Amino acid sequence: MRIFYLSRWKAIGVGLLAAFLFWYFSHPVVLRQTAQQVWVLLGQRIIPIYSVGTEEKKLAISFDATWGADQTLELLKILRENKVRTTFFLCGLWVEKYPEMVKRIAAEGHELANHSHTHPHMNNLSEREIAHELNQPHQLIKELTGQNPTLFRPPFGEYSNKVIETAQACGYTTIMWDVDSLDWKDLTAATMLDRILGRIQNGSIILFHNAGTNTPQAVARLLPILKGRGFSVVPISQLLLVGDTYTDHTGRQFLKKSAN
Repeated sequence: MRIFYLSRWKAIGVGLLAAFLFWYFSHPVVLRQTAQQVWVLLGQRIIPIYSVGTEEKKLAISFDATWGADQTLELLKILRENKVRTTFFLCGLWVEKYPEMVKRIAAEGHELANHSHTHPHMNNLSEREIAHELNQPHQLIKELTGQNPTLFRPPFGEYSNKVIETAQACGYTTIMWDVDSLDWKDLTAATMLDRILGRIQNGSIILFHNAGTNTPQAVARLLPILKGRGFSVVPISQLLLVGDTYTDHTGRQFLKKSAN
């Protein structure tokens, strides 16, 4: 007979897990956790939405607004001429600095979303600090435009279970992207176009910045091509699936299949 020895800490871990499972199955009514919460308890990482699993030929274009506004009016003109509505993720400090621009973006039919207040590294913050970073721009956007943001994009694309769960508690769905223009690197419009067109698929979420040097030129060239390929461009909230959904390991959102 082979005898297996566990280290002290492994033995404690196994014991705690066994105790949790015993309590869980003996209290089915008391414990009403979502699958996501159970994953957290078992050490699994929560994945936000990077794209949407859909058979429809539609995708979303998003702009992060953190610094500057020089290109924004030109972007709005291009979007208006192409009859396209997008999603702008706004930092609270940007909203405070450019309130009239925020009103203009909303007045032209674009969706406003939350990109934190000060653009910090959210993983380093407490739940209370994360909530504060979300609540400040939320109130500013609501007071200026009447829109009630429900989408959040973490600064630097950094997130953790704590960030996603705190955002959810504040009424937000955390949104990333699956196609990055890298416009912040001041790439040429042609280079950005090649990157984007080689990566898009049904349900893609494309990332731009409102202040990218060559972003207007890239967007102006991109939109007719997307239309020619049969894609419709919609705000992210109109791209997301509604109902009983899940996000796979790549961050792609799907509807759960019915048991019937």
